[in-house]
Amino acid sequence: MIIILDLGSHENTVLARAIRALGVYSEIYPHDITAEEIKKLPNVKGIIINGGPNHIIDGVAIDVRPEIYTLGIPVMSAGHDKALCETKLPEFNNDMEAIQSAVKSFVFDVCHAEANWNMPNFINDQIELIRRQVGDRKVLLALSGGVDSSVVAALLLKAIGNNLVCVHVNHGLMRKGESEAVVEVFKHQMKANLIYVDATDRFLNKLAGVADPEQKRKIIGGEFIRVFEEEARKLDGIDFLGQGTIYPDIVESGTKTAKMVKSHHNVGGLPDDLKFELVEPLRQLFKDEVRACGLELGLPYEMVYRQPFPGPGLGVRCLGAITRDRLEAVREADAILREEFQLAGLDKKVWQYFTVVPDFKSVGVRDNARSFEWPVIIRAVNTVDAMTATIEPVDWPILMKITDRILKEVPHVNRVCYDMSPKPNATIEWE
Repeated sequence: MIIILDLGSHENTVLARAIRALGVYSEIYPHDITAEEIKKLPNVKGIIINGGPNHIIDGVAIDVRPEIYTLGIPVMSAGHDKALCETKLPEFNNDMEAIQSAVKSFVFDVCHAEANWNMPNFINDQIELIRRQVGDRKVLLALSGGVDSSVVAALLLKAIGNNLVCVHVNHGLMRKGESEAVVEVFKHQMKANLIYVDATDRFLNKLAGVADPEQKRKIIGGEFIRVFEEEARKLDGIDFLGQGTIYPDIVESGTKTAKMVKSHHNVGGLPDDLKFELVEPLRQLFKDEVRACGLELGLPYEMVYRQPFPGPGLGVRCLGAITRDRLEAVREADAILREEFQLAGLDKKVWQYFTVVPDFKSVGVRDNARSFEWPVIIRAVNTVDAMTATIEPVDWPILMKITDRILKEVPHVNRVCYDMSPKPNATIEWE
């Protein structure tokens, strides 16, 4: 392992991923880690001190502990001129190839690290660690069908088989075919112990007449926790809760030199009397590594490369108070958009794309008569970090084909619009 000490850089994760891409495992630690703490870490071959603009805290310049240099472990510095080491890393500005080229000699020639970080090795290590942690006891997992929970499920299934209990809650706000795909892959193909809960009516009844986006999110999140809790209480002998925590979740939750980007809760909010020990086998992986892990475990490409999907699902894309007819219009239009983007090869190019149906109607013509129906809005954006986003310039023939299909195949829709608004001023989702 090569460890990166965060001395206020914005590029810690880029550096860690570049080293991992060389086949050597890398992790990020705070600048004030002690020599004793480093000695307890497994097989540290080298240290990179990564300085940057956030190295001043409360007006005082921070630094690593002096004993770091006397550990007998090679040290390299990046963006930290006062580091007491011979090797300095040039500025690399998020360029992965440039970073790999710059650190390669240090990692292999100076540190003598071995290139043995790969998915088969990671999976074998995790299976051993999971079995050691869990033994013959049971793990409960909320299986949403998202990338992280699906990969955790596949990994736990390989490690403990029937001692994994998956609960998939269909809140009626999933995209077309998603709940069915979860049941098909995990229950029928992988023979997982899967509890499927169709709570569509329960969720939609709770959401009836609720137009405020934040209130909708709270109802959906709160109701999900209640349904999951009810299912958990029916089961005996569950000691562990599986979670899809990944490495960016840990990094984004804040370090000593960076403010918290966002808090991550995963299942979160479960009552205190449901006492579970956590099993988080993906907590070391970046998102691209999670996907590689999923493919290595035999999950379908479509599931592993499923696009980002908000927890409240289509509930925040059926704008205003949710009605069943508009929810169905969003679902059907979204399915057409995804199908056509896949046919055009845009599914591999565009970061996120979806449809929105607002809660107003417009005048149109259907079957030579006046109609008063919903519009469908298409949104397709590209982003690196979701903090800003640009619009995908989709070719007219593709947009016209999608428009034609939506107008012909989706009931109660008479207009299709393409959202041209970048973030900022818009956000990625409408609600």
